Amino acid sequence: MNLYPAIDLKDGSCVRLVQGDMARATVFNTDPAAQARAFAAAGFRWLHLVDLNGAFAGRPVNGAAVDAILGAVDLPVQLGGGIRDTATIELWLARGVRRVILGTLAVRDPALVKAACKRFPGRIALGIDARGGKVAVEGWAATAEMTALDLARAFADAGAAAIVYTDIDRDGLLQGVNVAATAELAGQVGTPVIASGGIASLADLTALKAAARSTGTGAGIEGAIIGRALYDGRLDPAAALRLAAA
Repeated sequence: MNLYPAIDLKDGSCVRLVQGDMARATVFNTDPAAQARAFAAAGFRWLHLVDLNGAFAGRPVNGAAVDAILGAVDLPVQLGGGIRDTATIELWLARGVRRVILGTLAVRDPALVKAACKRFPGRIALGIDARGGKVAVEGWAATAEMTALDLARAFADAGAAAIVYTDIDRDGLLQGVNVAATAELAGQVGTPVIASGGIASLADLTALKAAARSTGTGAGIEGAIIGRALYDGRLDPAAALRLAAA
């Protein structure tokens, strides 16, 4: 299982939100490049970046911070937030982002996302964020009338590299990942699923690994995104990486 430490960018700083609420942001590091170097030194093999301002604005906002991270570490980076057209996809891929995450765009313009999956194989991920089981878009400020599973099934043959599945109701609360919902999704789609939202302990990772071994005919749970638990020190990076590799 891959572990993706999260760097969520708001006004140029690394922050963590509670349930996606920009008014409930805690700043953990004002130097995103230094944070990226710290994660690399800890042994992580990927970084998960989100342009939070961009998610609300519908365009890249924290580009300077993303560029600084790309220049600071030699790790593959996946990036979401504010990517709403082909030009922005091309922009980030050309600047060194390994994989872009498309969420709102997958709901608003699925044909464009499917075309991007074909044009950039292995470099497009779907961001499926659910609140109360329904897909949330526009920086989680709006809810679409479809379930996470419905959206995933709509892209069954698109060739996306992964699905980043976030349970918004648990995000930032450190109350545990929604293993059941993640496993259900992973068991019914042919795209690898990356779990996000609420991971607080080694027990959460253990539960995800157990679920990953029993996800039916689906592609399974490929990894997990970890945020606040790393920043506040309750999850030891070395222990988490050992567990993920076991």
